[in-house]
Order: sequence, then C-alpha cells, then structure tokens
Amino acid sequence: MNNNSVTLLDTGPQSLLSRGDGEGLIMPPVLLQYWYTAIRWRWLMISIVAASVVFGILATLLTSPKYSASVQIQIDRQQKQITKVDGLEAQTSSQDLEFYATQYSLLKTRSLAARVASDARLYGNKDFFAANGENSDILTNKISGKTPSQLEDLRRKFVVDILLKNVVVSPVRLSKLVNISYTSRDPILSAFIANKWAAAFTSTSLDRQYASTADARAFLETRLASLRQKVEDSEKQTVLYGSASGIVTLDQVRDNEGKTVATKTLAGASLEQLSQALNVATTERIAAQSRSSAVGDTAPEALSSVTLGNLRQQRSALATEYAKTNVQYGSDYPSVRELAAQIRVTDTTIARETSRIADVHRREYSESLQRERGLKSQVNNYKVELDRQNRANIQFNAYQREAETNRQLYDALLQRYKEIGIAGAVGVNNIAIVDPAVPPESPSSPNIIINILVSLFIGGMLAAAVTFALEQIDEGIREPSKVEPLLGLPLLGMTPSVEDADFNAEMADPKSHLFDSFFSIHSSLAFSTNHGLPKSIAIISSRPSEGKSSTSLALAQIAGRTGKNVLLVDADMRSPSIHSALGCKNDVGFSNYLAGNDDWGQLLQETNLKNVTIVAAGPAPPSAAELLSGDRLDEFIRESLLRFDYVVVDSPPVLGLTDAPLIAKSVEGVVYVVQSAGVAVRGVKASIRRLQQSNAHVFGIVLSKVGSMKGGYGYGYGYGYGYGYGQRYGEDAAQK
Repeated sequence: MNNNSVTLLDTGPQSLLSRGDGEGLIMPPVLLQYWYTAIRWRWLMISIVAASVVFGILATLLTSPKYSASVQIQIDRQQKQITKVDGLEAQTSSQDLEFYATQYSLLKTRSLAARVASDARLYGNKDFFAANGENSDILTNKISGKTPSQLEDLRRKFVVDILLKNVVVSPVRLSKLVNISYTSRDPILSAFIANKWAAAFTSTSLDRQYASTADARAFLETRLASLRQKVEDSEKQTVLYGSASGIVTLDQVRDNEGKTVATKTLAGASLEQLSQALNVATTERIAAQSRSSAVGDTAPEALSSVTLGNLRQQRSALATEYAKTNVQYGSDYPSVRELAAQIRVTDTTIARETSRIADVHRREYSESLQRERGLKSQVNNYKVELDRQNRANIQFNAYQREAETNRQLYDALLQRYKEIGIAGAVGVNNIAIVDPAVPPESPSSPNIIINILVSLFIGGMLAAAVTFALEQIDEGIREPSKVEPLLGLPLLGMTPSVEDADFNAEMADPKSHLFDSFFSIHSSLAFSTNHGLPKSIAIISSRPSEGKSSTSLALAQIAGRTGKNVLLVDADMRSPSIHSALGCKNDVGFSNYLAGNDDWGQLLQETNLKNVTIVAAGPAPPSAAELLSGDRLDEFIRESLLRFDYVVVDSPPVLGLTDAPLIAKSVEGVVYVVQSAGVAVRGVKASIRRLQQSNAHVFGIVLSKVGSMKGGYGYGYGYGYGYGYGQRYGEDAAQK
C-alpha cells in the first residue's frame, strides 16, 4: 500500500486526527499559534519584561524630579474693533484651521525662544543651565578654537535649543485656548519662563502687526507721492488745453462716484441765454406785428385807450348838443357854429390820437424785428463756437477723466493711509493671557506609574521581537500540521514529553495520556499496510535522545497486549538502552549473532511485559556497520518472523552513522521519530533521504516530546485527543 494513502485514525472516540487523499492537518488559528509560542518562550519573555520593569524603576529613582508650569492664553481669530477703520489684515476668514496651525507653529519658533532668553536674561544665568541639567562650561569662554563672537553665537544657540527642548505647546481641543508649559528642575524658573514665553508671544504679535502696517504705510507713502504728481500733471494739462481751446468751464455735474457726467461752459451758457432771449424777441415781434397790422379805431389800443374814450364820449355829447341846437336854432346860429367847431376840433384830436397809436405800433414792430434779427445773428455765432468747443471737448474730456481718475486714486490711498496709521497706532492684540503660570508644588516627572507602564510596554514589545527572532532561528518542527508539508510523509501520531522515571508507570496505565498516544500510533501503523500492522519495523531518529527507544519499547508493549508475540531487538550496539529499561542483562545479544553465533535462541530474554521478548544489543563490536552490512541481518529478521508475530528493531540514529540505512533496508518499513522543536528540518530531510536511497520504506513520522519545556503544541492544541497532552503527567490532576 502506497504511503501517500496512509490514513491516521485513532481507535478511541476522542481522536479527531485523520489524513487521507493528500489532505494534511488543519492549521490551528493564528492567535492560538501565537499563544502557544508565548507559552513556549514564557520564561524568556517574563525575564525580558521583568528586566525592562526593573530598569524603568531604577531609571525613575535615579532621575532628578522635574517641574512643569503652564500658562494658558487665548488666541482670537478676529481683533477687537476699537476704531471703526479697517486694519491691514482681513477681518474674516474661513480658514480657521490654517490660522491656528500657524499660531501654534509661531509659538515654537527660534526667534520667539531667542526673545524669551533675551527678556529673561538667560544667556549668562548659571541657575538656568543647572535647572535644565546642562553644563554651564560654555559660559566660561574657554572653548578652544573659538573667537568671542563665535562663542557668543554658540551660547545663544545653546540656550535657544534648551528652551525649545523643554517647552510644550498644547492646544485645547475645540477652543481658542492654548497651554504653554515649561519643564525644568526648578519650579519657580519653570513658571517664570512660561509666563515670559506668553508675554513674548503677545509682544511679538503686536510688533508683527505694527511692522506690517509700517511696511504698508511706507508703500502707500511712495504711491501717494507718485499719484500726487500725476494728479497735478493731469489737472495742469486739462487747464492748459481748455485755455488753448477757449473752453471756459462754469460748472460740472458729478455722479455718486464723483465722476463728471456733464460740463457747463461759457459758450454753452451764453448760447442758452441768447436762445431764451431770441425766443422772447420773436414772441414780442409777432405781437408787435399783429398790433401794427390793425388800422384806426380797430386797433386794440384804440379801443382800450381812455383818452380816445373820453374824446369819443365828448364828441358824442357835442354831436348830440349840436343836433339839438341845430334843429332849434339853425346852422347859422353862433352856438351851433361853435358846437360844429368843437366837433371838428374833437375829430381832429381823435384822428391825431389814433394816428399816434398806429405810429407807436409800427415803431414797436420795427424795434422788435431788429432785436430778433440781432439775437439770431448772435445765436448763430455761438452755435458755431459751441460746435468748435464740442469737438475740442473730446480731448478735453479725456484729459479731465484722467485727472479725475488720478484724483480718486489719490483720495482712496490717502484715506487708506490714514486708516492704517490709526489702526496700527491703537495696537489692539488678539492674544490674551487667561491663566498665568504659578510654581508647581509637585514634580511632573518622573512618574513611576507611567514609567512602569511604559517599561511594561517596551518590555513586551522587546520580548515579542526576541521571541519572533528565536522562532525564525529555530528550525525544528513544532506544529504537527507542518510535518507533512515539510517532510512529505504522513504523521503517524504524537507523544507527550514525560520523565524517564515515569515512563513505565505511564505505559502500565491504559488510561494514561502516554499509553493512548502510542496506541494511536499503533492504530495508524495497522492501517499503513494491507495486512495490518507491519511484521518488521525499525524505529529510527535523526539523533540520540529523540524518543526512539521509548517508541520502540511502547509499540512492542502495545502489540504484545493485543495477544501477539513481539520480539524487540536493540540494534543500537553503540549506545544500547533497551535492556536497562526492562531490567535485563547485556552480556550477550544482537552483536553476538551478527558476529557468527547461529544459535540466536540463546540470545532471547523474557521480560515482565506481556508477550514481549527482547534481544539485547550485546557487547559493543569494533565496527557495528561492518557487522550490519552482511547477510546475517536479513537472515535474522526472516528467522525471527518464523517464531514471532512482530519484530521491532530499535535502530541507531541516522546522522553521522551508516547503521540505520543498513537496518532499514532489511525490515518491512521504518517509523521515523522526530523530536518536537528538535533537529532542524533540513537535518531530518537529509536523514530521510538517506533512508530512501537505501530502498527503505518509511511509513510515517512520530512527533515525540510534544509539550516539553522547550516548546511544542501539546495535544490540547486542538489536534484531536482532547486530553491536554501538552501538560506534564499529573499536572491536570494537580490542577483539579
């Protein structure tokens, strides 16, 4: 039966370990792997963590106490508006995060630290150096190779570095408040420097504000001087052009922005007045013409004249009297002739008055006509002049607009210059000290609780790193699930680690963990061939002390308990151990048979184990490999199987010896024992390859000493037995 189809089963109901059709063991959860890794290296990890904690405690006790004093300031986004004029900076902005991040960075600048050092006179203060645990030798000016100026620069840089190293800026979340803390060995000095830091930051902000307005004022002064000259030149050019063009401006109409929208010139005003006078003269001429066209009594003035009215009334009276007298006395009567004469005189007077009125109308018409003609002539002249001036006004208006623009710019800059000057002179700051620093009563560091916690954390990280490194260096097989992927052979089973003195007691108890594990291996071997348990098997390992002899003894014992006769052969003639484990003698044994003693029945020794007979190794031969290389080994196996049901051979280790391959080729198959976390994988592979090159058939791997102090994933790891084989025998009972 091909070894690739081996199925690992356990006769007990508790077994869950199986393999078939190329399926390997299921990998345990990653966290569980980490847990068992920590269990394996627990003492190393505990030692590292303990050393770290002890170091942290010692460092805490040996560290000088330090005191932290804190001052709280408020930084407003907008300045208080003392004046109603705008300053240089924008009053509103949505970039508050950027603004406050800038302020926090300004609180940690070297220039601010230098100002604090200068204001507090720290450059030559020995107490300052002592309070910060620094050497004050730099104050002695004895550093070789440095000039006095270089020493001064070095001292200043050194003091600034000390300040920046010990100051901490801590913004209060979701507020405008900022805490500025300074730490030193002197509580009074810490409070003093913290308050100085806040005061220096406030003063620096004011200086920066004044400096920004000073730069702006200087810029505006230069621009104002330039614009003033431009205003003068443009206004002068406007006046000269207007004078040369005969444009006399009487009035200007401006809009709300101060721009000229209309200009009243002398020619335009004169033309307007003459036009009005011409209109009046035309009206008067028409009226005069109408009056002059009326003749005699039809004239309106004749009808409305009082004099003519009186004369007509007088004539009417005279005519009445004349008619009456003429009828009564006749035409020759003196009174009648007198009345006739009076009537004639009255008619003459009326005619003369009517003629006078007509002459007046004709004279008025003539005068109004002449005045109208004169005004028309003047209006036409002014029209020509105004048309000429309008053409000249195109360039004049251009000069005038330029002058007005320059004037507006000049006025705006002048107003801004005055506002900035007032805002800068007021000096309102957006920084206020909320709580000044006071000398602390207790030290802020070292804090033994925090230091212990930090030491625990560092120790834990260091222990994890060391454990990980050791895991990478350790190339032994620890996980049962790694057996088949790494070695290409099935896992027959696992055995727990027990003390040599407890081995016999464990195997005598069928309920023990050790017995159950070997019984599971026995069951796996029973399914490894088509005829059940192999008739002859060799138990081989890579090196000594991997559990090879214990496995041989246990498999022989379990096979014997099933009622089969088992022969256990100690073929490790270099280091025999089977006889001592069973309390037998080693005077004669396997080496005697290989050396030529044909009566191997004399070599058999009965044991206290049921149905188990052993052949001890016998005296150590000069060359064990030479004895094993002959045909007597095959003959011994063949003859033994005629008398016994099974033959179990305890073989020497493979590495460095040729005994094991010689024995492996003579038996039906090999059970290869690998100690958990023992030989490196490459060594195990090399040993198995040697066996396979000698045509040996390897049934599978037994992972021994699982759960030992050096590591291993005991049966409690989850691979199926559920009894906690990773524990030492008796630990479960003690815990219960």
